[in-house]
Order: sequence, then C-alpha cells, then structure tokens
Amino acid sequence: MTGPGGGTGSGTTGGGTGVLGVDSGGSGMRVVLAVDGGRTTAPLTSGEPVRTGPRGIDAGHLLGQLLPMARQLMADTGVGTLRAVTVGAAGLTTLGDSLRAELPSALARELGVRRLALVADAVAAYTGALGQRAGVVVAAGTGMIAIGTDLREWRRADGWGHLLGDSGSGAWIGQAGLDAALRAYDRRPGGSVPLLARVEAVFGSAPAVPGRLYPRPDRPAVLAAFAPEVAACADGGDPVATGVLAAAARHIADSAAAVCPAEADLRSAGADGAGEVCLALTGGLFRMGDPLLVPLRAALAERLPYVREVPAAGDPLDGAVGIAVELADDRLALPRDDSMLYVVRGVPDGAEQGVASAVDAPDIRSEDRSP
Repeated sequence: MTGPGGGTGSGTTGGGTGVLGVDSGGSGMRVVLAVDGGRTTAPLTSGEPVRTGPRGIDAGHLLGQLLPMARQLMADTGVGTLRAVTVGAAGLTTLGDSLRAELPSALARELGVRRLALVADAVAAYTGALGQRAGVVVAAGTGMIAIGTDLREWRRADGWGHLLGDSGSGAWIGQAGLDAALRAYDRRPGGSVPLLARVEAVFGSAPAVPGRLYPRPDRPAVLAAFAPEVAACADGGDPVATGVLAAAARHIADSAAAVCPAEADLRSAGADGAGEVCLALTGGLFRMGDPLLVPLRAALAERLPYVREVPAAGDPLDGAVGIAVELADDRLALPRDDSMLYVVRGVPDGAEQGVASAVDAPDIRSEDRSP
C-alpha cells in the first residue's frame, strides 16, 4: 500500500531514532514524536475525529490522518526509525477490533514500526497522570471514566456514555441542571430559579431547549456546556445547583472506589509504594474548581480514606508517549489486556495485509503545548 504522503516504509532518510505517541479522541487526533536523547516535538493536530463504522473504529480513516503527520514529524526531526508507536484511541475497548487487526501490519509496512501499543484512551490518561505505578485515575470532561490498577490487572468503571452512564460527568451535570431549570419553569418541585435564568440567557427561553438539544449530533457536548452554569449557580449559593454537584461528586467517588486497588492487594502484588495508593483527577471537568472539588474531596475521603490525591503529571498524549518509550526500552510494566493495552512486537502472523483506502490528508496544524 502507498500511504498518504507517498511511498512505503518510513519515507525519511534521517539517521535518528525516536518513538511516536498518538491521542485519538472525540475532538480529533494529536501526534508527537519523542526523539531519542532529545526533545519531544510540539503536537501536530487534526481536528477531524476518526470515523466509526460497522467494524468499529475505521482503521483506514485513522491511518489517513496519522501517516502524513508521522512522516512530517520524522522529516522535521531527522528521525528515520521509529522504535515504538503508541496509539491511544477513544472507544478501543469495544470498537477496536479493526485497529487491532489492521494497524500492526499497516504501520510496519508504511513506517517500519515493529513495536506497537494500542491503548484505550483511559489507559493513556492513567499513564499520563500516574505513570507506571498502582493507583486510580478519574478522567472527566463531557464523559467520565475511572480506571485503576494494582499492576496485575486493569479495572474500569463507568465510561458508558451519557445515555447509560458517565455519572457525575459534564454531560450529567448539565442535564441535571437543565432538568432543574425546566422544573422551575413548570413550577414542579425540585426546580431552580437561578438555573432557569441561566437557561434563558443561554437558550433564549425554556421551551427552546428541546429544539436546541434533540436534533444535535453532539448532544453530550451541548449538555456539558451547561455544566459551568450549574457551577456558577452553586458558587452563588443556589441549593439546587449545590445539590447537583454534591450528587456528581458522590457518583465520581463511587466509580473511583469501584476500581481503586486495596492496600492489601498492593502488598500481595509487591507493587512499588505498597501501603500508599495514589489518585489523580484529570480532564476539563475539574477546572470547575471548588464548587465540584470541595464535595468531591469530601466524598473521596469518606469512601477511600487510605488514598492520597496527587496532581496529574500529564495528559493522555503524554501517557501515549510514555508507553511508547517504555515499550521501546523493554520496560513496560503495565498489565497487558487485549481490549485495553494491546502490545505487538513485530508483525503478527495472520495479520490483515489490506487496509481500507485512506482519506485525503487532513488539515495538519502544529499545536503550542505551552500553558
């Protein structure tokens, strides 16, 4: 196959080596290259989310975005050999069969990749936040998922989407806030006049909400966009909004407790730092600040008194790069799991040799990662 950007193999003549990290999610794709013994590039980004179809995540569409960015980064840095690649992908756990079947052979053929890790976005978030140590990470934005490990196995809770779960997420908070506003409009119990005022400011009127919400394909994001209004009302003393955030905090703490390794489990596993379990919160939801974080930390202290909260060291893209570095150096200690952390060393026998035709090269932008 001749990939986007032309040619087969790496497509570069540089003598350097490095690893590639990829973060593919609902807002598009980010790709960075870490040069061995040197710097990590600024990310290249493509704002088009990878499609899903009858076979799950579309491998051809992913490659159509990834290959030109990888080749550009390799040419810019003089890297001719990728020692490892990690692709973090939203939906990999349930929709990743096509990627697992097609990406190893395609990346070997197109870029000369011999070591590949395909990881769920939650695993990338975990590794970016805590690295290769036992603990629990809650990743929350529009959706919400908790993931934990004792370094023997992965545990996950929620992340089921806004219709079936994501309890405590931005979409969940926004929906609860809209419900309280419409209750006030109807004069039903449980309504909030301050939230109704925010609905009228955002949507124009309460009766306009269904027409502004239901036809949208990005309904979870629309719901989540109202969550900061709930936080603002809670900060202003509205008891209904305060109750929504307290309930969200309990849901998040429940998910964290469901996946958090127990101290006894860590001791029996011989994990580093046994006796101390770390927890990190990552994702845009926690930028709400005290209206959510105060009740959340109280709920976590009640449910998980032995856990120590630590700042997240990095984001999912940092996690993808970190996994690639450890895989390249044979130091990857995280638990293997075919659905969440799928590792290939060399092209496996029987891997599919054909990949759906890639789309035209997307608009590629360099992203400034400075705070």
